[in-house]
Amino acid sequence: MNVSLNWLKDHLDLDHMSIQDMDDLLTFAGVEVEGISQKGVPTDKVVVAQVKSAEKHPDADKLKVCMVDAGEGELRQIVCGAQNYSVGDKVPCALPGADLGGGFVIKDGKLRGVESKGMLCGPDEIGLASADDGLMILSQDLEIGKPLQQLFETDTIIEVEVTPNRPDLLSHTGMARELAALAGIERKALDLAEPDTETNDALVKLSAAESCPLYTAVKISGVRVADSPAWLKTKLEAIGLRPINNVVDITNYALHELGHPLHAFDAAKVDGALDVRMATDGEIFKALDEADYTLNEEDVVISDASGKALALGGVMGGLDSGVSNATTDVILESAYFTPSKIRRSSRRLILSSDSSYRFERGSDAQGVLKASAFAARLIVELAGGSIEGSTAIAGHAPELTGDVELDASKLDQLMGGSISLSSAEDILTRLGLEKREGNLWSVPSYRLDLHRHIDLVEEIARVHGLSNVPSRFAASFAQESDVDATYDYQMSLRKELSAIGFYETQTIKLIAESSTDLTVAQMDTALPLRPLQDGDLIRVALPLSEDHAVMRPSLTPGLVATAARNIRQGAKSLRFFEIGRQFRNAGGGKASDLESDSLAILLGGERRPATWSVKAGCQGRIDAFDVKAAIVALLPNKDIQFAQRERDGFIIAADVQCEGKPVGVFAQLSPSKCRDLGSDTPIYLVELDLKKCQQLSSGVKQVDELPQFPGSSRDAAMEAPVEMANAEIEKVIKKHNEQLLVSSACFDVFQDSSGAKLPADKKSIAYSFHYRSPERTLKAKEVDQAHQKLLDQLAKSLPVSYR
Repeated sequence: MNVSLNWLKDHLDLDHMSIQDMDDLLTFAGVEVEGISQKGVPTDKVVVAQVKSAEKHPDADKLKVCMVDAGEGELRQIVCGAQNYSVGDKVPCALPGADLGGGFVIKDGKLRGVESKGMLCGPDEIGLASADDGLMILSQDLEIGKPLQQLFETDTIIEVEVTPNRPDLLSHTGMARELAALAGIERKALDLAEPDTETNDALVKLSAAESCPLYTAVKISGVRVADSPAWLKTKLEAIGLRPINNVVDITNYALHELGHPLHAFDAAKVDGALDVRMATDGEIFKALDEADYTLNEEDVVISDASGKALALGGVMGGLDSGVSNATTDVILESAYFTPSKIRRSSRRLILSSDSSYRFERGSDAQGVLKASAFAARLIVELAGGSIEGSTAIAGHAPELTGDVELDASKLDQLMGGSISLSSAEDILTRLGLEKREGNLWSVPSYRLDLHRHIDLVEEIARVHGLSNVPSRFAASFAQESDVDATYDYQMSLRKELSAIGFYETQTIKLIAESSTDLTVAQMDTALPLRPLQDGDLIRVALPLSEDHAVMRPSLTPGLVATAARNIRQGAKSLRFFEIGRQFRNAGGGKASDLESDSLAILLGGERRPATWSVKAGCQGRIDAFDVKAAIVALLPNKDIQFAQRERDGFIIAADVQCEGKPVGVFAQLSPSKCRDLGSDTPIYLVELDLKKCQQLSSGVKQVDELPQFPGSSRDAAMEAPVEMANAEIEKVIKKHNEQLLVSSACFDVFQDSSGAKLPADKKSIAYSFHYRSPERTLKAKEVDQAHQKLLDQLAKSLPVSYR
């Protein structure tokens, strides 16, 4: 909401308070200030100038070279493109050095080769609102050379974010009340007397009391619709509203002055009494924004005897019943609408207004008549006419606030003894509360958020200042819980994956069971830790859409959908992960509603981006070993193996084993699915059981000393069957447990499908083995003996021979 400082000064004496002080005061009291801006002429270097001559530019048809008197004793040459001025007119002139905002500073320069020393300005260029194009033509009475800052009022606009529980702040009166209470200053009281009322069925009928507990209307005859006076236009323009005419402007002014929405009908366009009723299903309403809206039975409308909807209650008036220049009689509406009804209509119709914004948060039901009388008096004052009879009223204003007891002992406890009871009572009085017997306090009708003792304590704390409440106790030690340990572990995984180039995603927990708008069905890319059986899926009883019909049994569908969106945006390298919860039954539904936390990883595309040092085509492609490297980074110093296992829908799949124990699953999407996603490179998926990974990562971290003695390497080339997996070799090496063996790695694989150099059913695998002793430098004989034992064990355990 925009708040005008000049408008606030109608309520408060703010001469002693700077804008920064006001900003701090509101912010620390829980009223967030989102921005502060200036309205009006921004600099004293914009002055009144008179055009003495205007000649056609020698090199531009639409430009003129003007000689201007800016009160400096000599004429100033300025090139101007406006067409709405004549020689002798007085106009604003921005001199060199004038900062017009947004980094736009006037300088001496040339336009099409002609020197220009300044700029002649339109109103919008110097912070003044106007619907006219071209230069701003000033009065001939103004003194040449006088700064426009001295002629036009400047203002400061404070943009505040009002929380939904404080609708009382959605007006200048409400903000003035708040500032007066916070700063301890007096507020100038408004004359808001309630009008005489009567029940008048000829003017008002209430057929929807649940949606509109109170509705009032007053008729004003003989008005003259015209432009608003300058002071009213200035106030509205300051907060970003466009003046329309005096009657409409008064309703907007009353809204932003008092916080209560009003609406004016053209009485000539109303047939009989106004009827507050519920809309019929399918009823069409044409609003002031000239759009047609289809209503249903939950919307409240204001209609007349003909049944035509003249306004959508609490949201917006109708186009056909609004005030125009031909209007002579108006009916002024003031009402209280049930917030939930207005909120529902506004959200469903996607139609929001200043009125609905306030009604759906809760307006002051006791202020309905006061707002009506305030606006009616202004209409008579500014538009003429007279009020016909008493204000017609239908229904009753609900009592939404009451008495609340302040517990003095709890107040002292919660405030740490930092404030006396008398000071606390003074704060409540400044906030508009009235003290009753004992410690009971009567809450004003506009403070809908105060219902409990703790609400009063919060108000006292806000005004007193939380910085004045002493911090008495340091935090006591609490033993780390399992939840703490899980949180810390998951955060460590996030940091590790981010450090090695992955991006975290957060996807919805509901997925589609079959393909809808996605190119790949989400269930087809699920990679659950245990294969699914019939009955293992948890389906939503009443899904919002087909895309949200199943609780995800795996995190990978969300990652695949994320990858698809990134591929469409041109991403060349895919590195994503998500930590979250997956849901499933087990045993075909025998064990139901199981939940567990998983870590899912997706890798694909280029291994490195193309740069000046990595030419296009040389980036390399991510493969399964990159996936394994990422897992090793998360489980350091652990033996990670992929044990092949068939999974439907994937070209390659395996169980991920850590120290021989299954901790997750790995798979590669089929080429057809990759093509559906728009990828021409393989895409790999991993899902890990976080509970198992955490157990394997717990305990004391072991750190190996740096080796003090040199090692020695030996190579071996083995001939093995084509179908034999490398994991079998690694298992034998690990089981052999040679104490001197430090590391081993496969560095070459050779196959010849023709059978010329090697039988077609065989492959050659080359391994490098590194030996070292932590106690001494090994002799060559010792290394050869250890190496031969290992080779013999491999030959004994596997169908391999050495080349």
